[in-house]
Amino acid sequence: MDKIYIEGLEVSSLIGVYAWERENNQRLLVDLALQADLSRAALSDNVEDTLNYAEISAKVIAVAADSRFKLIEALASHILNTVLEAFPAVKVATIKLSKPDILANANNVAVEFSKGRDV
Repeated sequence: MDKIYIEGLEVSSLIGVYAWERENNQRLLVDLALQADLSRAALSDNVEDTLNYAEISAKVIAVAADSRFKLIEALASHILNTVLEAFPAVKVATIKLSKPDILANANNVAVEFSKGRDV
C-alpha cells in the first residue's frame, strides 16, 4: 500500500492533566502516515486523484484547536478517527503525537497509534 507522510505538523491545543497545563494552549507536533492507493494520482498528476495533504493538515489543526482532552493518547485517537471519517481513501492511518515542551530534561514525549478502516 502506498503512503503519504505529513511530518512535524505544528498544532496548538489545550491539553494536560494539571491545572497549570490547562491555562494556555500548548504546542504539539503531529506526524501522520496515511496509507491509500496512490496509483491513479501517479498516472494522472491530478490532485483530485490523491489525498490532499493541505486539506488533511487543516482538518488536524482544527481538531487539535477545538480539543479539550487531558491526555495526548485521547487526542491522538480522536485525530485518527476524524481523518478516517473525513477522508475515505485513507485505509490505514498512523499518528505520532508529540508534546515536546513538557519535560525539562527530555526532548520530547510522544504516543503513537495506528487505526485501519473496517472494510
